[in-house]
Amino acid sequence: MPTSSNSNRLGLKFLSLFSVVRGYNILVLIAAQYLAAIFIFSEHKTVFPVLLDWHLLYLVLATVSVVAAGYIINNFYDVKADRINRPLKSGLDAQIKQETKLSLYFLLNFIGFAFGWLVSWRAALFFAMYIFGIWFYSHKLKKYPLIGLISATVLTILPFFVVFVHFKNFSNVIFIHAIFLFLVIMVRELIKDLENIKGALVNNYKTFPVSYGEQKTKQFIAFLISLAFAPTILLFSYPGISYMKYYFYFACAILVFIAFYIFKASNKKQYQLLHNILKILLLVGVFSLLLIDKSLLLDKVIDKLS
Repeated sequence: MPTSSNSNRLGLKFLSLFSVVRGYNILVLIAAQYLAAIFIFSEHKTVFPVLLDWHLLYLVLATVSVVAAGYIINNFYDVKADRINRPLKSGLDAQIKQETKLSLYFLLNFIGFAFGWLVSWRAALFFAMYIFGIWFYSHKLKKYPLIGLISATVLTILPFFVVFVHFKNFSNVIFIHAIFLFLVIMVRELIKDLENIKGALVNNYKTFPVSYGEQKTKQFIAFLISLAFAPTILLFSYPGISYMKYYFYFACAILVFIAFYIFKASNKKQYQLLHNILKILLLVGVFSLLLIDKSLLLDKVIDKLS
């Protein structure tokens, strides 16, 4: 019986840790970085040179460590807000002591910096700045409406930036794809702020909905969605997008639905539904990278350079 009890307690601790570091998001991030490296950033026409790239592995491990640490420090600062916004998750997260969370935070950041150093001093410097940026966002920036919104979006995209710089592939399709991703993530952040407005008020966070009201936030969401169609249309001019164009058709339909439904939404459950739809859309987008015809993308880049 004691062994069973200890096993259950250990399992609960593991689930709590998995919840604190957003284990699901970490797994998606690993898949996204590797798929983006293989099908967009790398100029290799085969998969194996990318999979055998040790520096890429170190960058992914550094990113995972730093992002996991970021989730921990965000969890640390948002304890009061999470009790209101996510009571079930907050109860599970409480299985890990705050002191333990802080120890893990420093350990993971050190591991992330060390993996960055194995690549180069520039990579180590990038991750040191990324660590500071995440802490500064969690401690200060998230309390302000527009700065907090932009900061959260930029910090979400930065893991892809480091892989992009590693491969030094500066093709237009990457920048266009990044603009689309930036706008969709910003929409997701705004909907998340609407969903968590009660917790923001308790913590005195001046998020966009708190500062400008729900109606103006919804109008801004609709405006960002309208902007997201521009990079989508541009991406259709690249033959290398291949069957991924069907993902963008799907994404446009989903974004139109969100643009209309957001004005009808008025409670946490409705905002949560839209938030989850966007999370699924981004997840599907990650695995839709498999549909890209890499050879056609490379041919277009070579034509432009010649």
